[in-house]
Amino acid sequence: MVLNDLIQIKERELASRKKYVLRCCMAAGCMSSNAQSLKDELEKAVAAAGLKDEVEVRGVGCLKLCCQGPLVQADPAEILYERVKPEDAAAIVAALKGGQAKVSQGDLNHPFFTRQMSIVLANSGIVDPERIDSYIAADGYLALRNALREMEPKEVTDTIVRSGLRGRGGAGFPTGLKWGTVAKSTGTKKYVICNADEGDPGAFMDRSVLESDPHAVLEGMALAAYAVGADQGYIYVRAEYPLAISRLQTAIKQAKQYGLLGSGVFESPFNLTIDLRLGAGAFVCGEETALMASVEGKRGTPRPRPPFPAEKGLWNCPTLINNVETFANVPAIVRNGAEWFAGIGTEKSKGTKVFALAGKIKNTGLIEVPMGTKLRDIVEDMGGGAPDGGTIKAVQTGGPSGGCIPAGSLDTPVDYESLSKLGSIMGSGGMIVMDQATDMVDVARFFMEFCMDESCGKCVPCRAGTAQMHHLLSKIVARKATAEDLAKLEELCDMVKHTSLCGLGQTAPNPVMSTLRFFRGEYTERLQPDTLGRPGTESAVPAGSRAT
Repeated sequence: MVLNDLIQIKERELASRKKYVLRCCMAAGCMSSNAQSLKDELEKAVAAAGLKDEVEVRGVGCLKLCCQGPLVQADPAEILYERVKPEDAAAIVAALKGGQAKVSQGDLNHPFFTRQMSIVLANSGIVDPERIDSYIAADGYLALRNALREMEPKEVTDTIVRSGLRGRGGAGFPTGLKWGTVAKSTGTKKYVICNADEGDPGAFMDRSVLESDPHAVLEGMALAAYAVGADQGYIYVRAEYPLAISRLQTAIKQAKQYGLLGSGVFESPFNLTIDLRLGAGAFVCGEETALMASVEGKRGTPRPRPPFPAEKGLWNCPTLINNVETFANVPAIVRNGAEWFAGIGTEKSKGTKVFALAGKIKNTGLIEVPMGTKLRDIVEDMGGGAPDGGTIKAVQTGGPSGGCIPAGSLDTPVDYESLSKLGSIMGSGGMIVMDQATDMVDVARFFMEFCMDESCGKCVPCRAGTAQMHHLLSKIVARKATAEDLAKLEELCDMVKHTSLCGLGQTAPNPVMSTLRFFRGEYTERLQPDTLGRPGTESAVPAGSRAT
């Protein structure tokens, strides 16, 4: 394929567009609410009305306001229909000609939509994720073509460095620095891996991107592979995401057919093969060394670092690992320039961030906002606040690795440094809102139980420490703990954080430490002395515990 081919495909696709478009959300959330039947009925209604030459029913990715699905957006009228049933199809089609469909309509002028800034989600809900021509019509693969024809590999890396893009998987490591390290590493074979092992409770950002815009991830990986000198890529995605897997498989097949993957991409010397590897749902495999072990067919357990993957990664070869959202940012950066991206966000946190907004909040769904947006703007304006007249108590960011931020700190800007000061992290983008009825000690226990169950067991601090902490939290919830137990819990938090092998154990205490910091009263009011008025001395771990 050459540039003229891209232009011709784009022109052909745009020329085939019809006067009216009904965009039907076909992401997993709406699919679980019968969106496929809805789309079928819309197509039947269009045919019955004799409007096949005027109306396109397009299956698209996430339309973002997931709590109101299934969703259909009618263009050019820009009407969002909510909670649509298959039997509503005829009325929606009739309304295209000026009628009024008696179907619940959403407000596209609500801050949930107007406060968003879409880079990663720019194509979400617009392109058909199962048609490569739809992606090309949105300037897809233009960045890859320009890079291969007009830029040296180092120029691509320099563009990412100057953009200020940081890894969106949680740690926020400078992406360009990681690319540069892999590019400089010696070795005849190098790999690029997309970490799509999204495992945080309540998180669905990466899944939605893969379901809605898989070609953006493939193009981002191709640009990264060109920059670092890799010719083999892997997407490690959890098997619990069947729709994402299916659309990735379709996208890879189409890209191969168009010559955008394989040998001589865009008639250049650049070659790239991308394959899928399915994970079995182990949370620890989100850690990069455990992920690589799993790709190699081994048990997914972390290994000590150094050496780092950039020097000795997959099969001891230099390996670049970024997550879904990081790669999805890359085509837009290369296409629009580093300065454009660096002009968004804050001084140290550039660009936008995608969040899965969930929990005790009116508007749940997928949002993308500039870095530095205040939590209050997200939770109260975009999210609409707590439902049923409730009040916001806390916001959990970063999943099991993050912390609980109290309502008094909602004016905190969402960036890496500000969240760190509050004992939380950006994480991959889970954002769970809690109302006044939420038991914060029980929240800490929930996340600790998750980490305890997901620990690979390789290192003692994580394997035994999470079990001990969970037991102590359970004692506190049951009002059977003493001040000594609380002190022991805090000691364990410090020990597990500083001695665990990988990020799972190192961050497992975060929800406990943050709730102790901001909601200590919910812990202390449950403590009691023993029957003699002295602190209890019960063992932290009961007999038979797996930590013994």
